[in-house]
Amino acid sequence: MNISQIFVGVSILVLAVVAAVVFFTGKRRNTNRLTPLAGLAFAFTIAGICFGESRFLGYSLFGVGIILAVVDMVNRTKAR
Repeated sequence: MNISQIFVGVSILVLAVVAAVVFFTGKRRNTNRLTPLAGLAFAFTIAGICFGESRFLGYSLFGVGIILAVVDMVNRTKAR
């Protein structure tokens, strides 16, 4: 195992822990739930980490994840 594989594994583990914390704390408060679009953005971000060895594919997936997250934020602010 080289250092980049370790970094990818640790990154995926940290993102999974953050997702679990958001999921479990979101159950207690109905005002701050994770939307399907935010979940899709999170999935694209994780896919960008997994496919990081191919820079074009990894950065493209990161970009799609960021765009979806921004669209979700805009939609949530307009709904209030």
